[in-house]
Amino acid sequence: MIILETLSTIDSATYLQKNEIADFLFHHLSQYGDPKEDIMKCLDYALDQNLHAGGFVVMARQNGKLLGALVMNKTGMSGYIPENILVYIAVDAEQRGKGIGGKIMDMAIKMANGSIALHVEPDNPARKLYERIGFTNKYLEMRLTK
Repeated sequence: MIILETLSTIDSATYLQKNEIADFLFHHLSQYGDPKEDIMKCLDYALDQNLHAGGFVVMARQNGKLLGALVMNKTGMSGYIPENILVYIAVDAEQRGKGIGGKIMDMAIKMANGSIALHVEPDNPARKLYERIGFTNKYLEMRLTK
């Protein structure tokens, strides 16, 4: 049986918990992911009790094994910018296609107050899940990296 767990700013997440999630995301996001250090920064932001914005994590486990994880950051804004940004979601490669990603997304949508934005590469297979749930592509994202 798959069990969904959540962590938020009220849970006092430990370094070991964040490290387990970061390792999982780094491994299972593969080419669509970021360096582990960046994933840890995202988790620090989502779970820091001293931040105004914060966020949360949703995990799926079976027999204690982590099968999927999602990290949502609150933006601290609303209206012109969505209140939440889904930064990371991954499911164990051996468990994909079993509805785990959908369950994690459903829980995250219920937990989020306000709208949710996410970024996805055009060739990422997860794009189909996002579109099935109701995400639309309103903008083309452009960045200037300094």
